[in-house]
Amino acid sequence: MKRLVALAIALGAFGLGSSRGDPPGTLPPSVPGNVEISADTLEVDTKEQSATLTGKVVFTKGQDLSLRCPKIEVKYESSGPRVAWAKGSGGITADVKGVRAEAPEFELDLVKQKLWLRGGVRLYRGQGWVAADGAEIDLASARVTMNNVKASLPVGNLKKP
Repeated sequence: MKRLVALAIALGAFGLGSSRGDPPGTLPPSVPGNVEISADTLEVDTKEQSATLTGKVVFTKGQDLSLRCPKIEVKYESSGPRVAWAKGSGGITADVKGVRAEAPEFELDLVKQKLWLRGGVRLYRGQGWVAADGAEIDLASARVTMNNVKASLPVGNLKKP
């Protein structure tokens, strides 16, 4: 809870604080569609419209996207501010629409709805896994493109129509 309160107070530094008159230390309710972020430390550069989050960073968007890693850099738009881009490093774990992924780093373009996993990627679902040099995930369509792929997939019983 301390981390979330500290983050909420720091976010107020670039216009994301509560203006509803909530008591100090009270977090406003989450807004559907917003990005939810928690971290141990936040540094904001208002001139560059960027922020760096470090230490046990969790970045989520709805029920379909969750990213965890030691460091995430974000860029936000001056008009909102709205998060437009993020890059995570230090070894990431991602959950995307029920698929768990691991990679050294990610890049996320929220405007284009694209997630890139880089540096050697493993995707897990059920008892199967797929490994590749990198992966591009279209978040809107759930389409995944990978290169230099190796996989271990369980064999199922196909029912004929």
